[in-house]
Amino acid sequence: MTTPRIVHCVKLGREGPGLPRPPYPGELGRRIHEHVSQEAWKLWLSHQTMLINEYRLTPVEPKARRFLEEEMEKYFFGDGSTAPEGYVPKA
Repeated sequence: MTTPRIVHCVKLGREGPGLPRPPYPGELGRRIHEHVSQEAWKLWLSHQTMLINEYRLTPVEPKARRFLEEEMEKYFFGDGSTAPEGYVPKA
């Protein structure tokens, strides 16, 4: 078993195990692979699921994919991705 590589996570602001491979194609996937920890990626997946459900997105549609990619960029490298207005997390 190989030891996971350690990255300084831009989202969490601390070091942690990095992802084994880019989780997304292209430049964004490369940046996530280099600067995002496994823990932060799991948090994104939960956030992404909420976005898909709340906005009733169909991820195979190009428009929905562009939206999710923009939110992913903001989540990790921008001001953050926010929940839809009026969203209340389930307890």
